[in-house]
Amino acid sequence: MQMLYDSESFVVVQIHANAPEESAPKPTVPQLARNGFEIVDKRSGKEVYLDGSWAEMFQQRVTAWQQNTPTQEEIEDTLEGYAELAHTPIALH
Repeated sequence: MQMLYDSESFVVVQIHANAPEESAPKPTVPQLARNGFEIVDKRSGKEVYLDGSWAEMFQQRVTAWQQNTPTQEEIEDTLEGYAELAHTPIALH
């Protein structure tokens, strides 16, 4: 898990769900990669998990941000669009 962004309104975390531990033996059966991104809208208290093609599209956006250094307003506007997909309330464990 890697924190990519944290502001007053949003948190974005990249999750490597099937990342093998260094000491773990190599799996004999192929595993489907389940990497993705979790976007938390702090204002609404909800989160959305992007995987599959949604995660690929978001990764392209992150890569573009790394190359072009957007303003915080541009990042927040983009995250606002993804936050509209958020329906899962945040639960503390």
